[in-house]
Amino acid sequence: MLRVGVLVSGGGTNLQAVLNAIDNGEIQNAEVKVVISNNKSAYALERARNRGIDALCISPKEFESRTQFHDELLSRIDEYHLDLIVLAGFLVTIPEAMIQKYRNRIINIHPSLIPSFCGTGYFGLKVHEAALARGVKITGATVHYVDEGTDTGPILLQKAVEVKEGDSPEELQKRVMEEAEWVILPQAIALIAKEQEEKA
Repeated sequence: MLRVGVLVSGGGTNLQAVLNAIDNGEIQNAEVKVVISNNKSAYALERARNRGIDALCISPKEFESRTQFHDELLSRIDEYHLDLIVLAGFLVTIPEAMIQKYRNRIINIHPSLIPSFCGTGYFGLKVHEAALARGVKITGATVHYVDEGTDTGPILLQKAVEVKEGDSPEELQKRVMEEAEWVILPQAIALIAKEQEEKA
């Protein structure tokens, strides 16, 4: 059974897509063991609690230094013996020690077709604003493994989404979520769970 932890800063719609996919059998042999947020009012934590999943808030604001925050985050994650860590809209840079320790076991969902509109400063609505400003006709989402760079790790899955005439950044964000993010994030977890099972 693939032990999954989900790190999220906001509402947790990608988390919900994953939980739904586990419920309906699209993801097999995987379970979400913990949901961690840096934001105590993140609705994602509520979603986890409603499912009986451990929900933790670990906020950098509660620590004197970034190093202390990183140490606490890593030690709490270690407690769950996770096979896979999913960054689903987690707006905090994760510590290098965690990337090294969980090499090829951390994936991120990014709301563009990497290498477009990614890297430092490209998150949330900013990604969609940039895509519209550039005038692209196609955007989408990418699931990639996390390495030491920002959005630079190996790509696992991508899905394209059409940009429509007159789209606002909010409309485009919603379409990318519904048509791409909520589709490929569960697919990626399903693939990794299947690979783990085949190796077992």
